[in-house]
Amino acid sequence: MQSTVAKRIRFDGVGLHSGAPVRMDVLPAPANSGITFLRSDIEADASDTRDALIPARWDAVVPSQLCTLIRNDEGVELSTIEHIMAALAGCGIGNAVITVDGPEVPILDGSAAPFVDAILAAGLRRQDGPTRALKILKPVELVTDTARARLEPSDTMEIDFHIDFADPAIGVQDKHLVMANGAFVRELSNCRTFCRKADVDYMRENGLALGGTFENAVVVDGDAVLSPGGLRHDDEPVRHKMLDALGDLYLAGAPILGRYVGEKAGHAVTNKLLRKLFDTPGAWAFVTVDAATAARLPGAGVSPADLAVCA
Repeated sequence: MQSTVAKRIRFDGVGLHSGAPVRMDVLPAPANSGITFLRSDIEADASDTRDALIPARWDAVVPSQLCTLIRNDEGVELSTIEHIMAALAGCGIGNAVITVDGPEVPILDGSAAPFVDAILAAGLRRQDGPTRALKILKPVELVTDTARARLEPSDTMEIDFHIDFADPAIGVQDKHLVMANGAFVRELSNCRTFCRKADVDYMRENGLALGGTFENAVVVDGDAVLSPGGLRHDDEPVRHKMLDALGDLYLAGAPILGRYVGEKAGHAVTNKLLRKLFDTPGAWAFVTVDAATAARLPGAGVSPADLAVCA
């Protein structure tokens, strides 16, 4: 069975980069249609004749700072899609149309929890049709000067992540999760993006991250956590990296049956890994999964009670 949202869900917030108001709606979509974004501001502009639809797909990703940015063939862009993509993956939604009235998805509290909360409150609609997954058949690895990412075979989806920051407030963190039985909702969904105060100051001076605040990001300075209330988890930074990875991997077009290993990896490295995967003959296959395997996918069986556990 496939899933979409049961009804329209609206989000109002600001863009991380511009600080401008943003309205976003998540709408039901037919079975087998996948995830698509629609720039409603462009669709409403009679003077702009470009296609306003942007596919949520790995090969639509273009290089960007601080986030995942997608662009269609006519140059229409949308940034900061990783948190809503993680929420859709973690709730098992395979079909949706997401309208946004500007060039950014709203940042909200810097995590995926507001998206997950609204999706689970609205409910899901089961759709006829088989559940499809991307099965990893042999290991594929991407290595840069500073990071490494790897996909390898597994009967379910797993994420391993390692980070190492000089700031003692973050330091070295490692975490492994099997992404089944609501693990994303319980363990990762409320974990916020994070940065150093020095980076915040630099970005502000250069007109970047104008919508960023101490309330929608974990800001650290040496051994101090400056955001009100401190960390939501002792290892919130590595958990957020795993959240980002799940969202970026969902751009493969289906949930992944495989183990993802990230070491100091970010959005760009994960996307390059997907590109290498799809360019490697015999490393992957789209498969129709049976009921037992579908029950192990990230969004299977999630409920509002799972979100309550992580609060």
